[in-house]
Amino acid sequence: MEMINSIDEILLNVKNVGITGHVRPDGDCVGSTLGLYNYICDNYKNIEATVYLEEFEKCFSFINGSDKVLHDCDNDKKHDVFIILDCGDIERVANFIRPVIKNADKTVCIDHHTCNLAFADINHVLPDLSSTCEVLYELLDSSKISKNTAEALYTGIIHDTGVLKYQCTTKRTMEIAGELMSKGIDYTSIIDDTFFRKTYIQNYMLGLALINSKLVLDGKLIYSYLPYDVLSEHNVPGRDLGGIIDQLRFTEGVEVALFMYELPDHAIKGSLRSVDKVDVNIIANCFGGGGHVRAAGFTAGIPYEEVVKKVITELKKQVEKCITE
Repeated sequence: MEMINSIDEILLNVKNVGITGHVRPDGDCVGSTLGLYNYICDNYKNIEATVYLEEFEKCFSFINGSDKVLHDCDNDKKHDVFIILDCGDIERVANFIRPVIKNADKTVCIDHHTCNLAFADINHVLPDLSSTCEVLYELLDSSKISKNTAEALYTGIIHDTGVLKYQCTTKRTMEIAGELMSKGIDYTSIIDDTFFRKTYIQNYMLGLALINSKLVLDGKLIYSYLPYDVLSEHNVPGRDLGGIIDQLRFTEGVEVALFMYELPDHAIKGSLRSVDKVDVNIIANCFGGGGHVRAAGFTAGIPYEEVVKKVITELKKQVEKCITE
């Protein structure tokens, strides 16, 4: 896997850059794409940068450049370089972006997922780092990081580390967070407004998910499911369900949490979290998904009943294996 030492290496003699991330953008995806966008705009005046993403949560709209993100594009658009961040598989890039990526002279993937398929021409992947924003930070000149760039990168790190408390958080992660804070960002508001604060309907969905949750395996596994008709009735997009999986994981005695919801095409989107022992990435792989040891996701195109049966079976294998070891 080809690695790079600096973002300068891929921007040399480049006139225009395309930037994107994965479908249903989360904090690390939005933070890394807009962090790179701001860094290029600040330091490479002769390069035109364009970010392409699906619609994301309004709480990220404070990040500079969020209003310039394109949610559709001309398939004939040509970029010298297209950089895909926080995405380990081209299939996890939104459909409307893929033709533009194919038109690019060069593609670069910057990521931290263990399941990365090395699909780009250059793949800079560091699974041991907390977030793609941390991976990206290490490729930038810290002295050239503006407040706008720092806000974006800090947002991504906060979201993928659960406010610097997940096991992926390292001493270096904390150092980087401190360096970004020194740029004058309002770190308290970023944490409160993008990670903790929820709308009434988001809290309502959380309540439904908790009411519908089930404990199995002697309380080691908790799972919940929300059907599409419930989401449609309340006009709730999938991106507004963030935080439910983490609240399930906080249940006392639980080792693994599973949250699922039905997509408009009736496929099932699932999120997995583990507390200490279970590798949920292995379980997500059963559905063609993946992620990290403690956090992973998948999309399954099979009926809900079959998804539940298979997921529970795989989770039982993992939990029981850990119990017997």
